[in-house]
Amino acid sequence: MHASVYSRRALFGMGFGLSALLLINSRPAMAGKVNLSKAGTAIDGHDPVAYFTQGKAVPGDAGITASHDGATYQFSSEEHKALFVADPDKFAPQYGGYCAYGAAQGYKAPVEPDKFTLLDGKLYLNYNARVQGTWIKDTAGYIEKADAFWASQ
Repeated sequence: MHASVYSRRALFGMGFGLSALLLINSRPAMAGKVNLSKAGTAIDGHDPVAYFTQGKAVPGDAGITASHDGATYQFSSEEHKALFVADPDKFAPQYGGYCAYGAAQGYKAPVEPDKFTLLDGKLYLNYNARVQGTWIKDTAGYIEKADAFWASQ
C-alpha cells in the first residue's frame, strides 16, 4: 500500500480516539465530583458495600438509599446502608466512581459497575474489561497518577 493510505488510516484512528475522549469528557453527568447515572445515582445504582461483603457488583434497591458527597447511593439491604452511613469513605469508590484508569490518564470516564478491583481496602472501578486488563498490569503506578489527577480536581 501507498504510504499516504497508511497515514490517512492513522489520522482517522487518532481522530476517532480523540473524538471518543471528547465525547467521554463532555457527558453532563460527569461534570461533577461524583460519577452519576442518568437516574442520579452513584455506581449506576449498585450497592457499594456489596463489593466488599460479596465480592461482586450487586444492584441496590431504590428504596434503600443514603447520600454522600452530593451523590445518592443505593443498597441491597438496610445492613449495608448502616455500614455505609457509619463510614462512607471506607465504601465509596475512589475518584468519585469514575474509571480509575481514566483518572490515571487525566480524565473522567464512565464505568461498568462489574469491572472493579478491591485493593488495600479501596474500591476502584473501570470503564470496561479491556481497560481493566490494562489497569491491573500496574495498579500501583496508575493509582499514583490517578491520585495526582484527582487531587487537582
